[in-house]
Amino acid sequence: MNTPKIQSVRPLENKRLLVRFVNGIEKIYDCNQLLHLEAFRLLKNEAFFKTVKVDLGGYGISWNDEVDLSEYELWVNSKEPAVTE
Repeated sequence: MNTPKIQSVRPLENKRLLVRFVNGIEKIYDCNQLLHLEAFRLLKNEAFFKTVKVDLGGYGISWNDEVDLSEYELWVNSKEPAVTE
């Protein structure tokens, strides 16, 4: 399976991210599942969490040189937003 690259990312409330892929699909990734891991402890800081950006080429997202997620992780473990009418 070819994982689509990331077009944009936007931080949401409750440590979630809205990720838009180049194929036009948007998904929500819940970072709460990572907060217990030492490598992601900085995400607990709200100001730091909001600094997320798309990596060059859309291969992932990052907050700094040490805290990042791949496009595969975001594609496979995100959920499409619920449709509200």
